[in-house]
Amino acid sequence: MAEFLKTARTEAERAEDDARVRATVEGILADIQARGDAAVRELSARFDRYEPAAFRLTQAEIEAAIAQVAPRDLEDIRFAQAQIRRFAEAQRATMQDLEVETRPGVILGHKHVPVQAVGCYVPGGKYPMVASAHMSVLTASVAGCKRIVAAAPPVDGKPHPAIVAAMHMAGATEILCLGGVQAVGAMALGTESIAPVDMLVGPGNAFVAEAKRQLFGRVGIDLFAGPTETLVIADDTVDGEIVATDLLGQAEHGPTSPAVLITNSRKLAMETLAEVERLLGILPTADIARASWADYGEVILCESYEEMLSEAERIASEHVQVMTDRDDWFLEHMTAYGALFLGPRTNVANGDKVIGTNHTLPTKRAGRYTGGLWVGKFLKTHTYQKVTTDEAAAEIGAYCSRLCMLEGFVGHAEQANVRVRRYGRRNVPYGTAAE
Repeated sequence: MAEFLKTARTEAERAEDDARVRATVEGILADIQARGDAAVRELSARFDRYEPAAFRLTQAEIEAAIAQVAPRDLEDIRFAQAQIRRFAEAQRATMQDLEVETRPGVILGHKHVPVQAVGCYVPGGKYPMVASAHMSVLTASVAGCKRIVAAAPPVDGKPHPAIVAAMHMAGATEILCLGGVQAVGAMALGTESIAPVDMLVGPGNAFVAEAKRQLFGRVGIDLFAGPTETLVIADDTVDGEIVATDLLGQAEHGPTSPAVLITNSRKLAMETLAEVERLLGILPTADIARASWADYGEVILCESYEEMLSEAERIASEHVQVMTDRDDWFLEHMTAYGALFLGPRTNVANGDKVIGTNHTLPTKRAGRYTGGLWVGKFLKTHTYQKVTTDEAAAEIGAYCSRLCMLEGFVGHAEQANVRVRRYGRRNVPYGTAAE
């Protein structure tokens, strides 16, 4: 049975936090719905101390921001976007339109149609998430979305130059310097100056994630992508330094980011606990990482690889770093996660920033029922059908007529019957099943 060498806050304690976030977000969204731009402006001033003439950047403002980005940084952004575009285009190529003749004269098909207007949220705050612009905006562009609104909060009272550059280079058609719940609320609900979108995508803090949850249905969303989670599955093929580094490398995202180790090696578990404390003494972002580790860090000691797998499936973490003597075995057997990072040469930061896969991934155990953001999330699969011969219309119509009458839908049956009469030249009394 698994032994918990370090535990996190209880589910009950986390539920109290969730309730407070839920109530706050509900009030903010109601205010935006009622007062539009005025509410958004007040919220931006309150939370970000930012109150510009307009939240949408002009072309001149975009160019001025890009001019502030160092040439090396621009080149790095281009490199990252090239990797992400290459993988997204390969994914899109797997999604083919379909048309098939299932019976003579009966043609069925589907088309993959891009969502027409999407809102891409890019987190800012303490860590301006330049990479999130690639992941959402560029992927929407590859999917063929016509209107791509990108929003990120101000940093030090102004648009963050590298985020603006990444948004623009990725294909954003509108760029907003607007953050938090007010950003996703404005994009989803619409205001006097911001036209509403059809879908919201992108990660964010607990408040942004909750706003997306409450707005779901009014607009589509990619998934519930809240505070970052990381899980390391490791055995004695690696050491405590690399495990602790991978745990704290994600814990620095924020004070509510779970970081969990599952291992079958007591020696590695104890090494990792010691290394975490050592690294927290030298890590520049230790204040945040320490809070996250204290409240959300866990170390779980298992008796076997099968038990390690079971615990990993229960947790269903966003990021799962696997460093064992059987990494491919975990790849074959795991079913609930956001993304896998296999082997000690691989790491979550690569996936977050540059390697090419998307870093917007399911959190809070949503990996049990959905994958992460990808080009397919921006595509709707719509079906169509057509009957091209009189014989097919009569044949399908007769079956349809009888099945509709079986259910008591006489009006439905008459939709079929009128075609049996017209194209099959058969006498079907009104309101009866075709023979």
